[in-house]
Amino acid sequence: MFVTHLECSATGELYEADKPHNLSRAGKPLLVRYDLDAVKGALTREALASRPAGMWRWRELLPLPDGVEPVSLGEPETPLVPLTNTGGPNLLVKDEGRLPTGSFKARGLAMAVSMAKHFGVRRIAMPTNGNAGAALAAYGARAGMKSLVICPDETPAINVRETAAYGAEVYVANGQIDECGRIVGEGAAAGKWFDCSTLKEPYRIEGKKVMGLELAEQLGWELPDAIFYPTGGGTGLIGMWKAFDELEAIGFIGKKRPRMYAVQAAGCAPIVRAFETGAESAERWENAATIATGIRVPKAIGDFLILRAIRESGGAAIAVEESEIALAVEDAARDDGFLLCPEGGAVLAAWREALKRKLVAEGERVVLFNCANGNKYPLPDKSGRLDLAKVDLALL
Repeated sequence: MFVTHLECSATGELYEADKPHNLSRAGKPLLVRYDLDAVKGALTREALASRPAGMWRWRELLPLPDGVEPVSLGEPETPLVPLTNTGGPNLLVKDEGRLPTGSFKARGLAMAVSMAKHFGVRRIAMPTNGNAGAALAAYGARAGMKSLVICPDETPAINVRETAAYGAEVYVANGQIDECGRIVGEGAAAGKWFDCSTLKEPYRIEGKKVMGLELAEQLGWELPDAIFYPTGGGTGLIGMWKAFDELEAIGFIGKKRPRMYAVQAAGCAPIVRAFETGAESAERWENAATIATGIRVPKAIGDFLILRAIRESGGAAIAVEESEIALAVEDAARDDGFLLCPEGGAVLAAWREALKRKLVAEGERVVLFNCANGNKYPLPDKSGRLDLAKVDLALL
């Protein structure tokens, strides 16, 4: 293991990495730090290429100690699929819906639960808008842990039922995800469970950063011009930005970075508002509402890290309307046979908006993140009816 310590993302204060932690004393996320010089001496591109594909081939840049088996459900490398008809051959989707439990939440929770098990944690909990809770419950079941999940009222029913199917204790609450998170935090403080909420422990981000590690290798160690990422808590965006720095430090890539675009829905856009006003953190968004439930996060604890990454990259934060999200999902399915989740529809809609605003150019290599399998979400019924006794083939 090449981990040296944990570091407060706001103050730089150092913490020991050999025991479980939640937030720093400053109430901010902790980041895992590595001896990257040692990693550089131990890992080559050739050695990496010889390993089986999947999340755990990156062990030198992950925090799980040597010899400790991960809690795994077979996390694959997710493909890059061009949306050729929708946007041309350089518009690529990284399809995270291929992961266990059908979403990119599997990456972060596989890592967080693996570390929690390593530290002897027996009960884990989190608030969720859907997919994260399902992943927590699945990996918790795999690890032999008890899981508790609290969901806002608007959480899709299929996510609630999926989470319960994995044996978790599930509650639906009359509030937003940050309000559900307050209950989880209070229970953790009372010693009832360990809090696995977004960025409130150090290891989900390490699992999510594998998206950036994979992406770099898939593109021949040349990062794309731009990344559009559906942003609620923003763990993956922050994680990828961290991954790119680590890859440069070990000599796998150069200094080029993609412009990072944080995508939110117009009905819940605290990061967009903060970006546009020049703020370093985001005020809570009241009365949040969007069909893209995964990005319905009124207040993200890592807001300052998201804003820092998009500004350092020369990117932006973009909000899209509900109608644009629905249209993007419909277009990609009809034109390219690719069923985006609503959050994936949001990033396609944001790319279209960025083209209009000349934030990206036609022909630039752009990666959109589809964070979940589109089949997990309700779809409009556009089917017709046939009376088989009266079928007129001329009308079909």
